[in-house]
Amino acid sequence: MISMSHHPILEVKNLSHVFPNGTMGVHHVNLQVYKGEFIIIAGANGSGKTALIRHLNGLLKPTTGDVLMAGISISSNLIEARKKIGLIFQDSDSQFVGQTVYEEVAFGPENLNLPQAEVAQIVDEVLEVVRLSAVANQSPHTLSGGQKRKLAVAGVLAMKPEIIMFDEPFTGLDYPGVVQVLQQLVALHQAGSTIILVTHELEKVLAHANRLIVMNQGQLVADGRPEDVIKTVEKHAVRMPLQQGERIESLTWLK
Repeated sequence: MISMSHHPILEVKNLSHVFPNGTMGVHHVNLQVYKGEFIIIAGANGSGKTALIRHLNGLLKPTTGDVLMAGISISSNLIEARKKIGLIFQDSDSQFVGQTVYEEVAFGPENLNLPQAEVAQIVDEVLEVVRLSAVANQSPHTLSGGQKRKLAVAGVLAMKPEIIMFDEPFTGLDYPGVVQVLQQLVALHQAGSTIILVTHELEKVLAHANRLIVMNQGQLVADGRPEDVIKTVEKHAVRMPLQQGERIESLTWLK
């Protein structure tokens, strides 16, 4: 297990968000994230979990409250915040802008005006990490579902973020795709990344997380060790993982 510092790298302070139609998306949420954590955020549809993580790198602006990184409001420098806090969307295709896998990963570093040689080195390293070097010259849209999700991860990794957030990373994937993405998640965490993962498929990742957060109607209603919080999830409309004898042990997928 990765050791965690005593000082949060990310803080959510009394955060609320009211959408233009008057719906309360997030309601008075307080949250601290520490370096090296693997956090799952669970909740029923409409519970506010996606709205919450979109505040964490400034895609949504709070109605009230604030998000701080290293004690500084992310609103003071959104570009820097988005470099340090990467978000992989549920629909990977919506993120792709490059004509090839290589160009897709190069897009972020090139926008930082890095020297071309440095960009090439970053792209080569990142493609190796996510095991997509062999398809570097293919169009992103020709990849399998699992490969597309890994390419989305690669595009974020190229920015060298401190925190990587995933919004429902297993949606629409077949079994091999789920295994690919799960292996990537675990490898990133073991390499030192702080992971925040939104999912309703707890059985796939619960064994790898050190913290489980539950949201209900825009509020943070449970937060703690997965083995403690899991006992309460059903009362917040979150499906319990399958019984031990029936569920697929996620750890066995990594052997």
